[in-house]
Parts: sequence; structure tokens; C-alpha cells
Amino acid sequence: MEFKERLKIARRHAGLNQTELAERAGLTQTSISDLERGKSKATAFAAQIASVCGVSPMWLAEGSGDMLKGVAVAAERTQPNVAMSDIEAWDDETPLDDDEVYVPFLQEVELAAGSGRFAIAESASARLRFFKKDLRHNNVQFSNAKCVAVSGNSMLPVLRDGATVGVNVGKNTLSDIVDGEMYAINHHGQLRVKQVYRTPTGIRLRSFNRDEHPDEDYTFQQIQEQQISILGHVFWWAMYSR
Repeated sequence: MEFKERLKIARRHAGLNQTELAERAGLTQTSISDLERGKSKATAFAAQIASVCGVSPMWLAEGSGDMLKGVAVAAERTQPNVAMSDIEAWDDETPLDDDEVYVPFLQEVELAAGSGRFAIAESASARLRFFKKDLRHNNVQFSNAKCVAVSGNSMLPVLRDGATVGVNVGKNTLSDIVDGEMYAINHHGQLRVKQVYRTPTGIRLRSFNRDEHPDEDYTFQQIQEQQISILGHVFWWAMYSR
């Protein structure tokens, strides 16, 4: 199934016409029409179109996985009437509620000044709040939840530069890999987020933006030589629609 066909299915699933979808996604009706006719290719707007339609962005962009995988049911997607008074401001000094937990960020750390060598370490300050029930719902132990900031354009249109992903470091072995799912990777000290596939001789790392970032195949020997390891499975992601 091509992107244009998945887009039509997603739009109809949301009960929207082209004009309504365009308005909610911040696009023009002509852009949606061109995408559905195959005149334009999938763009960085695929993620926000998926969000509007209530479908999986990976399914819409690549045809990977189930259409509704990881998406709230329709009743939950309905926007409630929320008054400004319902919004509570918080910062790093605001105490955690009983139903919340801090999730720290993983980041690249230079081992020695000017050496050019990096390692992956937990940040002492950068962190996000998660609801405990959301982690339980995704079968993530609180201590195994970490966050990673995505860098570069290799995962467009699903993940933009600067997107944040939640990683379950409890799923960090080759046997834990589910083909096509996203994982955080430690590649000789470089922090990467990729789709991962198992092959008979090793693993394949895949980017959504395959025009600029072709598949990378590594044998088991190369995995050891290049110090490639699975940090964990990506169970959540978020980003601004800039």
C-alpha cells in the first residue's frame, strides 16, 4: 500500500474531508489533495497528519506496524472542553505528585577533553515527568525508563531533529528486537535512534529518511568491532510541530 492510500484511509478513519484535515494539520487543501493523488511524496508533515487522524505515524509514513498501534481509542482522542484554569504550571522545583516519576535523559559525554571519544551517560539534570500509570501501561519499570533527544533528519518524517523519545532500557538485547520497531543505539559512544531488524548474520539499522540515509547492515563481528549495543526500545515520542 502506498502513502497516498494510507493517507486516504487515515483521513476517512478520522471522519474528515481534505479541507478539514488541512486546517487541523496546518496545511493547505491543495497539499492534502496532491499527497492523496501521489503528486507529492510523504513529507515531514506526516507525523502531524497522523496525530490529527489518530493513527500511528510509523504506519502512515512507512506502512510499518498496525494503523492504531500506540494510539488512544477514539473516545480518548476527543478533545475535552478545557478551561485555562485547569492548566497547572510546574518547573524543576515543583514536587512530584504521588502518581508521577522523574525520567532522566541519556546523553553523549566526552571521555576526555579533545580526545574525540564519547560514551553514553545519564544526565545529572535533564529529566521529564511521566505518569506511573503510563509506564505501567507500556510495561516499563520505572527504573528502566530513560529519555533521549533525537539529532538530525534521518528519522523524518516520524521524528524531527530535537524530538524526545522514551526508551525502555530493560529491552536491550538482540533477542528483544522486534523487527521494524525503533530502538536507541549506542554506536561506539554515538547515541542514535533507528528502526532495527535482525538478519541471519547480524542486524540492520534503518532510517525513515532512506533517501539520504540508506540501510546499515552489520555482522555480529562488526557489532563487536564497532561497539554497537542496543540501549533500549522506544516506547514513546514527542516533538513540537515546527
